[in-house]
Amino acid sequence: MITAARGLGERVVSGQAVGDEWLVRDSEPVCRRSVESAIDADQARAIAQVARRVEAHFGAPQDIEWAIEGGQLHLLQARPVTALPEPVDWTPPSPGYWMRSFRLGEWLPEPMTPLFQDWLLERIEEGYLVGMRRTAGATVPWRHAAINGWYYTAAPSLSAIPFTLLRAVLQSRGRVVPFLLNALVRVNSRPEAADRAVLRGLARAWGEELLPRYRRLIEDGERQIEVATPSELAELVDAAGRTAGEYLWSLAIVGGSAWKMEGCLAKFLRQHVPTEVYGSVQNLLLGLPGVETEVSAHAVQSVDWYWPTAGELGWRQHDVDVRERQQRLVAEREAAEAACRQALAAQPALLARFETLLEVAQRYAVLREEQARWFTLGWPLLRRCALRLGEIPRANGAIGGVEDVFFLTYAELSGHMPVQEIARRRRADWERCRRLVAPLTIGKAPLLERSLAGVVEAVRTGGQPPEGVIVGQPASPGRATGPVRIVRAPEDF
Repeated sequence: MITAARGLGERVVSGQAVGDEWLVRDSEPVCRRSVESAIDADQARAIAQVARRVEAHFGAPQDIEWAIEGGQLHLLQARPVTALPEPVDWTPPSPGYWMRSFRLGEWLPEPMTPLFQDWLLERIEEGYLVGMRRTAGATVPWRHAAINGWYYTAAPSLSAIPFTLLRAVLQSRGRVVPFLLNALVRVNSRPEAADRAVLRGLARAWGEELLPRYRRLIEDGERQIEVATPSELAELVDAAGRTAGEYLWSLAIVGGSAWKMEGCLAKFLRQHVPTEVYGSVQNLLLGLPGVETEVSAHAVQSVDWYWPTAGELGWRQHDVDVRERQQRLVAEREAAEAACRQALAAQPALLARFETLLEVAQRYAVLREEQARWFTLGWPLLRRCALRLGEIPRANGAIGGVEDVFFLTYAELSGHMPVQEIARRRRADWERCRRLVAPLTIGKAPLLERSLAGVVEAVRTGGQPPEGVIVGQPASPGRATGPVRIVRAPEDF
């Protein structure tokens, strides 16, 4: 595995750059992530050869640092690798650029359990397409797959895109064209125009129709669940899962526009305002009114229904003065806004553009948080349905405990088959997959994904970090779950 970046290696170590990623097997280099095009295949092959020679010399795998100057490869240092991932094959089911943390993958930080993958995931994906058809007039199905238990998704293959787009245009009678133009393209350069043309209407539909409908469905389900038959429980899961899928589509398009708008604002600031004036574009999004700070009972660490909700875990807000912290964040934001306005005061046109970009970015930042907050509204009900369905095979002796239900498939829920050993083996396999270091992407990014990566790069904090700030990337893989609180200064402890 090779990570490469232009310039000094400090950019990667400090976290300022992600870097390209190459995998070399049997002298065949494959680029798995191309952000900077720092090296080519021949250079990756040469680096791998050096790594193998160093490993042979020391008699153990080594983590090496290297540099290329004037076409010459230099070995800088080598140290033993302290932890190696299990050898597994991450080949996707079909060619393309597969992403782990995109769409629903953002909500799945662990491998999927069998019942989620076989049942709830498919209902969510169905609802996602329903939402797409309602707003865009057509569907463009994204592929999804479990690779070593982990959720991955990919856009339609390059060869299928022309036919897919043509079908979408015909299916929607042209509606999909302005939708795609505004939701995917114009939002990156003229977000206020995309807001007026498409996004504002979608946001209104979410607040006035989709969210109230989702709430009514869950409230009705809560009243029925204790007396529901197994078939009625299954119908509740299907309905809640599909509605959550519709909601996810709205969140992806409306809430997902927020980071594109932030990227547009960040690019503007980098062009016209010195970084030391405002620090980071994130400083302009702190303490916005309308953002809830309390942890809701339906909050989850994963949308895989195996995991308990915040209400079940008894999570509570940390014992800190939330109001005082909010006031401090508001003051920081207002100071950053004032500094930017002062820096642009002599250029009225640029100042007006700043105000436009700031307003739309702040409005959608709040909208994104609000949409994300209510996405998992149905998860307490979904978990209760699954656990109640698990009582059937447990009563029949088919499984040992109710929570073993998450390691069954939908067809096995009847409880008439002896599946206790099957559930045990699947749980053990799931635990093994949890220990794997799943790559964020598999395959080479097409042009669209590379352009989106540029938007992400624009939002990164520029310039030197303040004195005393610790920056960097973890040296070894690891994972932790639980409530998170951002610490910005010693007084936040």
